[in-house]
Amino acid sequence: MTNSIELKIENNTAWLTLNRPEVFNSFNREMALRLQDELDACEANADVRAIVLSGNGKAFCAGQDLKEVTTPELHPGFKKILEEHYNPIITRIRSIEKPIIAAVNGVAAGAGANIALACDIVVASERASFIQAFSKIGLVPDSAGTFFLPRLIGFQRASALMMLGEKVLASDAEKMGMIYKMYAAEDFNSEVVALAQKLSKMPTKALGLTKRLLNQSLTNDVTGQLELESKLQIEAAESDDYAEGVRAFMEKRKPVFTGK
Repeated sequence: MTNSIELKIENNTAWLTLNRPEVFNSFNREMALRLQDELDACEANADVRAIVLSGNGKAFCAGQDLKEVTTPELHPGFKKILEEHYNPIITRIRSIEKPIIAAVNGVAAGAGANIALACDIVVASERASFIQAFSKIGLVPDSAGTFFLPRLIGFQRASALMMLGEKVLASDAEKMGMIYKMYAAEDFNSEVVALAQKLSKMPTKALGLTKRLLNQSLTNDVTGQLELESKLQIEAAESDDYAEGVRAFMEKRKPVFTGK
């Protein structure tokens, strides 16, 4: 088995790197299943309090490896690709109650773009770009792109990008609200490290509950959302991190959160 996903855990942060640079980190079945396994491991590891997903080489992820789907003996079929590869990846990204950063170092195309946009915080190098490449080969967007992209940038703009398949530079992605921030290429790695370290030292329990609230806000009405906020606020108030946050405030010092 090739090392298609690299995992490094350091300072309470899991660094997950897509590692098929020779094909711009495009997904084949092995890499998709491996990413799911590594996400599961990060979720189960209490020492992991933030997750960073990035790509090795010049690209973040070029989407599906077309060699796999154009080689009959390799092609798993689109039903299996969606139901066993991409849909479970998106489900894991949204259900893991830890902050997940997409650190988009280069081109993010097709499913690669939509996997990035499903993450909690998306940052990009100035060299990065995003493209809904599906229409270029007669396919429709998948990997929850039609769910997240209109909510990020609006229905009209998302419709145009998906139908026209136009490339969006990182600077434009930041301006239209597709991503959180763009960083200069020379500063990208250090900025991502700083962001990950900041998140890994924050109250992980509260961040996870916030993520749950944001997920539910996509389908709740205001009454349902208020009820859920009340329920989860009570849960957060029972955490060790809340107690520490209050103590630190009263003692005029920085809190030391443990993520519990």
